[in-house]
Amino acid sequence: MMSVASRLVVLCLACVAQLAWAQAPASVWIEELTWTEVRDALRAGHTTVIVPIGATEQNGPHMVLGKHNVRVHVLAERIARELGNALVAPVIAYVPEGSITPPAAHMRYAGTISISSEAFQKMLEGAARSFRQHGFRDIVLLGDHGGYQADERAVAARLNREWASSGTRVHAVPEYYRVVETEYVAALHRRGVSDAEIGTHAGLADTSLALAVDPKLVRADRLASATAGKDGVHGDPRHATAELGQVGVDLIVARTVEAIRKATHR
Repeated sequence: MMSVASRLVVLCLACVAQLAWAQAPASVWIEELTWTEVRDALRAGHTTVIVPIGATEQNGPHMVLGKHNVRVHVLAERIARELGNALVAPVIAYVPEGSITPPAAHMRYAGTISISSEAFQKMLEGAARSFRQHGFRDIVLLGDHGGYQADERAVAARLNREWASSGTRVHAVPEYYRVVETEYVAALHRRGVSDAEIGTHAGLADTSLALAVDPKLVRADRLASATAGKDGVHGDPRHATAELGQVGVDLIVARTVEAIRKATHR
C-alpha cells in the first residue's frame, strides 16, 4: 500500500507535469499563436525569439527557388524545440541578392528576388524593435544564406549599442551558417566526397541538405543532368543523398543550439 509520503510525491510530480503542459505554447511559431498565447508564453519564460532568414534565389535547374526558406523553417523549429524557451518568427524570404538593373549574381536567373541591404537591415531592425516592445529578451538572427551575414551583424551591433543599458540583446549567430562550410565539409570529406562535388552553390552539399529537409525541393528527374558551372550550379549534385544531408542538418542544429545557449546565458 502506498504511503502518505509516496502519494504526496506522486501528486507533486503530477502537478509539475500539468503546470509544464499548461505553460507550453501550442506551437513554437508566432504566426500560429494568438496574441494572448504569445503573451502567456512570454510570462512562462519563452523570452527568446528566433528570426529565420531565407532567400528566394535560383538554385540550379534541379532545386526550387525557395530552398533557403524551407530549410531555415525546418531547422529553426528544431532549434527552438531543443532550446525549450524559444518562439520562432515568420521566415524572411526577401533578401539582398545583387543588382536588379543591370542584373547581377543570382538576379541573372528568372525568379530570384532582391532587395537592397538598407531595406533588409531596416526590416530586421523593425522586427527586433517589435519583439523588444513585447518583452522578448534575446532576439536571434538565423541566416541560411551567406550573402547577408554582414547585414545581420551590423543590425545586431547597432541595436545592442542602443540597448546597452537594457535587458534585451540581439544575437547574429554565425555558427548556424559557418558549420556548413567547416564541420559539414569535413564530414563529407571523410565519406569520400571531393570539393569539386561539394561545391559552393547547388552542388552536392547544398542538394543533400535540401533532400534531408524536404525531398520535394529537388527535381529528381533533373538531378542526373545537372552540370557543374552551368545554369547556376557550382559543384556536382548528382550523387547527393538525404543521408549525407542529414549529417549536415544534425550538425547545424547541434552547433546552433550550443551557440545560442552560450550567447543567452546570463
